[in-house]
Amino acid sequence: MAAVSQLAEFARSFRQPPAPGIEVIDTPRCLIQVMEDFPIPGPNNVSWIRCAPDEVDGLVRDTRAAFAARKLHFAWILDPDAEPPDLAERLAAHGARPDPHGEEATAMILPAEAVVDAPDVPGLEIGDGLESFEAFRDAEWAADEAFAGTEFGWPSFLDAGRRRRFANSRATPNKRLLLAIIDGEPAGSASLTLYPPGGAIMNGGAVRPKFRGRGVYRAMVAARLEMIRAAGAAGAVVWGGDMSRPILETLGFQPVGWRRFYLDG
Repeated sequence: MAAVSQLAEFARSFRQPPAPGIEVIDTPRCLIQVMEDFPIPGPNNVSWIRCAPDEVDGLVRDTRAAFAARKLHFAWILDPDAEPPDLAERLAAHGARPDPHGEEATAMILPAEAVVDAPDVPGLEIGDGLESFEAFRDAEWAADEAFAGTEFGWPSFLDAGRRRRFANSRATPNKRLLLAIIDGEPAGSASLTLYPPGGAIMNGGAVRPKFRGRGVYRAMVAARLEMIRAAGAAGAVVWGGDMSRPILETLGFQPVGWRRFYLDG
């Protein structure tokens, strides 16, 4: 139980550190994450907000100025200890609105020693999405189709920064990217960032619509759990939304907190 408690604490207290392609601005009032080559809210966000009620207006003004200077949209991310307690209402008064793709995500954990059996998916291979630029591109195309509905391989606003994201991902030693392939065709992708011994952050698990219902998502969870064990990390942390949370629960993930997302402006 002690290991589970430590993993839960890691999930509740994790703060994104700077990394190649990820700028982190840590202030007494908040933590700002900037990913200029991933120009959408979510990767670009402000979190860990701890300020007095009379500081909220200034926080909004200063944060908007920081992202406007980079020509980026961003999201506000609230956690259970965000201050002031009525921060969501105050942000709404400034025009922030709940993320239409899912306002709340559940922080969920799975200890490294948990058993997730990889299903027998005919024709499935799970490869390294960072092995080559082509593999990285296919992994992003799969995620773009799964999350945004952009047909696989079609032009996307993410195309411009892809080579820099590939170089930055390869330059991040604790970063992993999986590319699931079925009968030679990209079927899905998933990412993992290792922070041993504390834990590991799973995100980006995506399966293209034509390949859903075969066990690809579960297979990618099982593969990442093996990587977590090999790295000596305590377990997996994932923020489960409306689509992924029910699947993660069936795999044994337990809720330990939440995050709420609001798009700015």
